[in-house]
Amino acid sequence: MTHPGATAAEAISVLDLTSAAKDLLEGGIPKLWIRGEVSGFKSYPSGHWYFTIKDADAAVSAVVWKGATFKIPAKPKDGDQVTAFGQLTVYPQRGNMQFAVTQMAADGEGLWQRQFDETKKKLEQDGLLDPSRKRALPRVPRTVAVITSSEGAALRDIQSVIARRHPGVNVLLIPALVQGEGAPESLVAALDRLGRLLDADAPVDGIPLPEVLIIGRGGGSREDLWAFNHESVARAIAACAIPTISAVGHETDTTIADLVADLRAATPSVAAEHAVPLLDELRDIVQQLAGMMADGLQDRIEVGRRELQRRAEGLSQRAQLVSERRRARTERIAQRLAQSAPRLVERRKARVAALAAGLEARSPLQVFQRGFSVARDAEGRTLTTLAAFVPGAQFELLVKDGRVRATTDAVHADAPHLRTDA
Repeated sequence: MTHPGATAAEAISVLDLTSAAKDLLEGGIPKLWIRGEVSGFKSYPSGHWYFTIKDADAAVSAVVWKGATFKIPAKPKDGDQVTAFGQLTVYPQRGNMQFAVTQMAADGEGLWQRQFDETKKKLEQDGLLDPSRKRALPRVPRTVAVITSSEGAALRDIQSVIARRHPGVNVLLIPALVQGEGAPESLVAALDRLGRLLDADAPVDGIPLPEVLIIGRGGGSREDLWAFNHESVARAIAACAIPTISAVGHETDTTIADLVADLRAATPSVAAEHAVPLLDELRDIVQQLAGMMADGLQDRIEVGRRELQRRAEGLSQRAQLVSERRRARTERIAQRLAQSAPRLVERRKARVAALAAGLEARSPLQVFQRGFSVARDAEGRTLTTLAAFVPGAQFELLVKDGRVRATTDAVHADAPHLRTDA
């Protein structure tokens, strides 16, 4: 029985050989778990990981292709004791036998838990897990943003609960991958899109901007939920401009997204209940508030009435007191006036008498009383010197009881002689 390469004439290519070896290994040895120590780990820009898994007796080259890295939560480190699941194969181009790993777990704490703890520690150091950062949810949001798979049960559960609790609330879906390769990047992109919508500050498709976000998915394995443990997703949730509710998996599942969100909900349905109140409950609250406001208003009116009455009474008392004080002051002034008026009148009379006596003493008529007379010319000018008397000129003498017309006959400095005409 012949086969390819059995003779020189039938020689096959190296690639045919390595490909045949690959088929034999993959067909003859099933996928399995192996245990050993990681050595020589390298991560290349292509996204592939290359390393060796060894024990005390042997070693095998291992590879994790880029498409499988998302199933492994953290890059293993040299010296890690791991269990790896994969397929023993041959890389045809080089003829290297290698173990193609699709799952890996570390002995002891495990790669999953170690990566979870490392991410959590980073976020704690940056203050993103501080309880004081938690924001309150809006009481009645007009729109709820939802980041999840457009085909998953989580979206249907959220929409159903919101429609039942408050039909007037809108749901804005921003679809994203929630598991598998590319899921972390898809979630970050969805959060970035939400941020741009909020920054635009304009209605989306005719509905108001969302005021709260639900991000999550339904239940699944640890690997299925792992996208919500990525550091990039956690930081994007922390940077969201509106309050966030994380709803990943079931009640027993806790992810990094749960820790950084403003509120963790056990399931997507519970998240919807937290996000939107029951319409009937709102009606009850409104009625209670209306009653409280009415009671409060009545109380304020009563308090105001009493205060107004108190102030009015106070004003009346003050007005009466002011009136009494003014009346007493008026009476004191009147009493002082009554007491001082006679003395004032007497003083004024004495002063008037003194002034009258002074005027009397200074009156020109007193000169006539002592036998003197006053001479005046025809123009009424008083003649007080000899030069004023012109011989032959008439003048008038004023005496005590009348006037005498006279003519100047002559003037003498030593012995004046006057001649009068009857």
